[in-house]
Amino acid sequence: MNYDVIGIGNAIVDVISPSSDTFLDQMGIEKGIMQLIERDRAELLYASMDSRVEAPGGSVGNTLAGIGELGLQTAFIGKVKDDALGKFYADALVDAGTAFPLPPQDVDLPTSRSMIFVSPDGERSMNTYLGAGADISSADVPDVFGAGLLFLEGYLFDKDEGKTAFSEAAAKMKAAGGRSVITISDPFCAERHRDDFKRLIAEDMDIAIGNAQEWLTLYETDDLDDAIRQAAEVCDVVACTRSGDAVWVQQGETRYTAEVTPVTPVDATGAGDQFAAGFLYGISTGAALDVAAQMGVMCAAEVIGHIGPRPETNMLEAFKTAGLV
Repeated sequence: MNYDVIGIGNAIVDVISPSSDTFLDQMGIEKGIMQLIERDRAELLYASMDSRVEAPGGSVGNTLAGIGELGLQTAFIGKVKDDALGKFYADALVDAGTAFPLPPQDVDLPTSRSMIFVSPDGERSMNTYLGAGADISSADVPDVFGAGLLFLEGYLFDKDEGKTAFSEAAAKMKAAGGRSVITISDPFCAERHRDDFKRLIAEDMDIAIGNAQEWLTLYETDDLDDAIRQAAEVCDVVACTRSGDAVWVQQGETRYTAEVTPVTPVDATGAGDQFAAGFLYGISTGAALDVAAQMGVMCAAEVIGHIGPRPETNMLEAFKTAGLV
């Protein structure tokens, strides 16, 4: 099958539970931030959760869900164990219309999960165990490449196997007539893997997406114009989100902007993921770059208006109403 967008990323099950501030204190959970935890801690916290709600998550998985909702054919390549959470993840993606071509594996590590405790004030405290998902390698990547887009996340760069998987997948995508996209994911990723990221963007990627802090960190400058210019010299399309300010998209010497209407977020989780969904939908369907950027802005604005990292509104209808399609 020919997919419009194929993603490779960390397959993480979000496990969400209400909690009191007292419970957070008792469990030693720092409120309002994301912490990486080890297996024993993950099992303890999972067992302590009341009224658990489970949902397929992960940055690339969220983006592909948004693209799929817009009507394109998507596939997500992520590694899960053949345990209950892994089977849930695979089934949930397929049920939502995204293919999951790498079936759950007989591996040692459990499926990745993020235990998210929601306080009465709406604050989310995330405790993430990377598990099997972080161990994806080129041997795990099935040959499903075609003339569409390949979307990769910076979070998988923490292991050498992930870097190799990215480069090999990008080469296969290029040979098949497709284009490759990376999202930097996090300023800490840019800091840890600066040389690898810069090489990947220059040699293997056609499109790169990041926020202002990620670009400044990657190019070690306080001048955002300079950072975006450096990236655009080596990569065809560079997108930069700037919180409540206009989004920049640079192609060569040309800069496109998409204005942002400031809103008070209900839950900022998934804003970057859904910007990428709208932006890549636009690129995949041949929209002009400024139109694609506006689509991304609309998807990000929708997702921060409610709890959860995936869209609840028919964004294709919203695009039509706005005259974008």
